Amino acid sequence: MKIKTYIIKPFFILFFILGISQSCVKDLDTVPIDEDVVTANVVFDSPESYRQFLAKVYGGLALSGQQGPAGQPDIEGIDEGFGQYLRGYWYHQELSTDEAVIGWNDQTIQDFHNMAWTAADGFIFAFYSRVFYQIVICNEFLRETTDAKLSDRGVDANLRAEIQGYRAEARFLRALSYWHALDLFRNVPFVTEEDAVGSFFPEQIQAPDLYNYIESELLEIENQIAQVRTNEYARADQGAVWALLAKLYLNAEVYTGTPRYQDALTYCQKVIDAGYELEPEYTHLFLADNHTSDEVIFPVAFDGVKTRTWGGMTFLVRAGIGGSMNAADYGVASGWAGTRTTRQFVENFPLDVGAGGIVVERNLGQSASYPRIYAPGAYQGWNPTNNNSAISSPQRNSIFEGYKYFDEDNAPLLFTLIPSFAQTLGDNGGDGTLEMNGDTIRAGEAGLYRIEVNLTNGTYTLERTEWGIIGPAASGNWDEDVDMTWNAEEGAMEANLSMTEGAFKFRANDDWVIDLGDENGDAILTRGGADIQLAKAGGYQVLLYLDRPDYSYELRLSAFDGRGIFHTDGQSLDINDIALFTEGYAVGKFKNVTSEGVRGSDSDFPDTDFPMFRLADIYLMASEAILRSNGNRALALEYFNRVRTRAYGGSTTGNISDAQLDLDMILDERARELYWECHRRTDLVRFGKFTTGDYLWQWKGGVMDGRAVEDFRNVYPIPSADVGANINLVQNEGYGG
Repeated sequence: MKIKTYIIKPFFILFFILGISQSCVKDLDTVPIDEDVVTANVVFDSPESYRQFLAKVYGGLALSGQQGPAGQPDIEGIDEGFGQYLRGYWYHQELSTDEAVIGWNDQTIQDFHNMAWTAADGFIFAFYSRVFYQIVICNEFLRETTDAKLSDRGVDANLRAEIQGYRAEARFLRALSYWHALDLFRNVPFVTEEDAVGSFFPEQIQAPDLYNYIESELLEIENQIAQVRTNEYARADQGAVWALLAKLYLNAEVYTGTPRYQDALTYCQKVIDAGYELEPEYTHLFLADNHTSDEVIFPVAFDGVKTRTWGGMTFLVRAGIGGSMNAADYGVASGWAGTRTTRQFVENFPLDVGAGGIVVERNLGQSASYPRIYAPGAYQGWNPTNNNSAISSPQRNSIFEGYKYFDEDNAPLLFTLIPSFAQTLGDNGGDGTLEMNGDTIRAGEAGLYRIEVNLTNGTYTLERTEWGIIGPAASGNWDEDVDMTWNAEEGAMEANLSMTEGAFKFRANDDWVIDLGDENGDAILTRGGADIQLAKAGGYQVLLYLDRPDYSYELRLSAFDGRGIFHTDGQSLDINDIALFTEGYAVGKFKNVTSEGVRGSDSDFPDTDFPMFRLADIYLMASEAILRSNGNRALALEYFNRVRTRAYGGSTTGNISDAQLDLDMILDERARELYWECHRRTDLVRFGKFTTGDYLWQWKGGVMDGRAVEDFRNVYPIPSADVGANINLVQNEGYGG
């Protein structure tokens, strides 16, 4: 059972909730006058209250108020949906990049992707307020758990020791939010538990100083917090501290001008050596039972019953569902038809490989329109209405053909002109001549038979066939066949083989009497047709569909990058109009469905947790840190290829060589591995590609082909409401006074 540690008990007695909506700087540590407010002595009247307070601190990452999904908000005046922490963070980190667009026209939301935001932006103000609300409740927890206050309340030694661990977790959560503030806003108001409660103007801390503070906090709690992988699920431990330190050090040059790549590697290595393991199935990381994964270092936990919000995973799952997508497949009642992705992001994945690794997809052609008769028999349960037993006349004359597989010797069958036994054709003499209501026809040895029925002269033929693939792409020459076997589940002949670029065909019985090629390159097979050209070498599952014309085939890569979880049916790759959901591929990465296909506990609010930090990210960070510090390239390659091997289903087919490993490759791999997980903007800034013309994507800068924007947009503005309310604040460059 999943333990969501901040859903212990709703913590309604919040004497520390602040009037942040008016100004999260001037009143950053004020206590409101409220008839529901009670004193600390009443709040902390039981040992469990400290745990409940800590639960509220964790809950600030997932919830937006005391009721859920709306009602009794933490911050008055801000919508509880878009004002929720994770949803706001996702807006800032994803909507401003190539990874995401949103079709809605809510207020200024389009300004994120257009890179046209201002200091008056309501969405920026909402997230900024949420970040500092989170910092404030961390501060208050620390104020109320000092040695002096614990002594005043008579807290015993055992509980006091437990509370010290709680304090380390609160300091981690505060460091996490201050890191978000540093990364997004740089120079921000700064308050800790050492500041007195009351109305005052917080001082503005400069980015290098805030960086140093975050680093010092994390280093100090490193050995005070729970040892790695020993805390309750969704609570921070040493692994979370190390991951955040690694993040801080990897981006140190951006924040302070001084690189710390060796330190980033040191803390990545601590995580790598701690016993975390890559989830074998990539997709399982984003399902409703992802709490079972050994890859996740620190999640934001959600529960469809206990953590209801219109932000968080509710937003991430439902906003991406629209068009021809079936919401039930994603475990929710309906979609919101909002978020998609750009062509440039999709092009990080091979465009010639579809879902399931399909390189060439079966083409049914005109099969449904051809005249047909039926061939019911023991092989299909003597069901004349089963269309799978039909054979067809592609020339629309009286000659019908198709292939049927009989899994037993001497399999009985008949032919019927309609899908019933009212008019059957059999063979009284077993000589290939058809008689109305004649005797049962029998095939010979079990296998795949070519059946031809000629109603003009009343004859039929059954010819057992064995199929193979031949040609340079398959067998290396035009003399030897690669044998195919029957796949009952697919209803097709199958071969699994390693193929090279080049030509191949299908043929029966190791002979050229019956061979099939693809005349028009459309996956429709014709007898004697043109050679099939394979453009992409690799391991393939080759399926040959011969039940009835039009005959076809399908090519599936045995090992392929399975991380591109796109819905393309009815979606265009290019975006001409962001408002139209069907323009831009939809992303189906997150689902409210378990790895066993069971829907989450609620159809409106997902059980799926958000992986804030996970091992694959650490591997790629380590690889990048090694390259940037001219370290051990062999180790960098090993870590990179561990991620690739998982991406290719455990195969090394996708592994790269040392010559291919460079920073651009790492940036692209981070996109493939971590998209929609709130890393992209930070990565693009670190690589110098967020605002520049070095990398353009559709609608970057508000034009379809993309354009460079001003470099000051590497940082978001401090909300103008706070600059106006606090005389100590100076606005970030480029955003006015």
